[in-house]
Amino acid sequence: MTIKRINKENLNKIINGKTTIPGTCIVKFYSNECHLCHNLKEYYEHLAQDYTDKDGLYFYAFNVADDPGIDSRLGFEGVPTIIAIKVAETSKTPLIREAPIPDTPNEHTWYHVNEVRQFIDKEIV
Repeated sequence: MTIKRINKENLNKIINGKTTIPGTCIVKFYSNECHLCHNLKEYYEHLAQDYTDKDGLYFYAFNVADDPGIDSRLGFEGVPTIIAIKVAETSKTPLIREAPIPDTPNEHTWYHVNEVRQFIDKEIV
């Protein structure tokens, strides 16, 4: 599965329930200045590939520099942050959940890949 870089306009459509396509969007929020974000990129790409056959699941990456207030609007602190946004056909309000902050962060990528996989598996049920 390809990871698409999502722009502010399209991310806001998803967050504000302005899309009619049901599914789950996994979004990695990153900064160009963040070494953890750069190190996480390859692992995130591998995760996306592992879910290639999963219909209704989309992987995105969003640069927080494109919308400096996005972290406070979605309630997260710092990058990298991974969020799942569930869009349902029957609801205009998407369900937004943040991947848990690791108890012992990986010093190179912040997240542990297995923990991110567990988060995704839980969100796509």
